[in-house]
Amino acid sequence: MRSRLTDTEHGSVTAELAVVIPAVMLVLALCMWGLQATSLQVRVTDAAADAARTLARGDSMSVARSRVSALVPGAHVSSSPSGDFVCATVSARAAVLPLDITARGCALAGGL
Repeated sequence: MRSRLTDTEHGSVTAELAVVIPAVMLVLALCMWGLQATSLQVRVTDAAADAARTLARGDSMSVARSRVSALVPGAHVSSSPSGDFVCATVSARAAVLPLDITARGCALAGGL
């Protein structure tokens, strides 16, 4: 036997849906931002390793910067020696939220 809806229950599904849809959209937006930040972290890590190898071979900082900017536009590159290694630090800002992503890569000096 089916029960009939009373007059007080009309529109309750619409009200519940109106509350749920923004919450679902917020969760999806946060997931998309997390994927974007993770993707940026991978690209920054690759760029730091590439910059360290470039500098370890004896290329100039401008060559390393151009290689990094090809991988991560707008990234900042710095380098420092660390014993027998040349280390490069690359940092970039995430697009949606103000989050700085930084990675450091080191390579044996002399290109060996």
